Amino acid sequence: MIYSTATVRINPDGETPLTRVQVWKGLVLKARDARLFLPPNLCTRCEVVEESATHIVREATIAGDDLHEIITFDPEQKVTFFQATGPREGAIVNELFKDETGALQLRFYCYTGLRGKKPFGPEEQAEQALFDGDKGYKAALLSTLKRTRELLADGKL
Repeated sequence: MIYSTATVRINPDGETPLTRVQVWKGLVLKARDARLFLPPNLCTRCEVVEESATHIVREATIAGDDLHEIITFDPEQKVTFFQATGPREGAIVNELFKDETGALQLRFYCYTGLRGKKPFGPEEQAEQALFDGDKGYKAALLSTLKRTRELLADGKL
């Protein structure tokens, strides 16, 4: 099994401040169309095939993997991704919260496994190292906030 977590401050010094509502809109937009937030050509297809007030179901191709995901929304607090098909099983969460000082934070955490692979085996250990590394989920959180600021500046959020 793979467990990874990362947390970043949403409004560090020198950055355009974002409100909780603005970050939430960015997270929902990312759930609906990952292509807007991921590096070019990493996500080649992202289509919402079902939606309700509490969740969407999307089909996407990310890093060459075809995914069928159920994505749930806890408004202005949490987005949870469940991969129904694809290389991983488990949950990936993006959560908005205020820390003990009142500063707005964005936390990623996941508890996943690789389908068809030995739990805690070499493939899962390699993925764990990737998630926890410099180009892992902390970088993804920072990239999400950067893209949210860009969309806000362009009037698209």
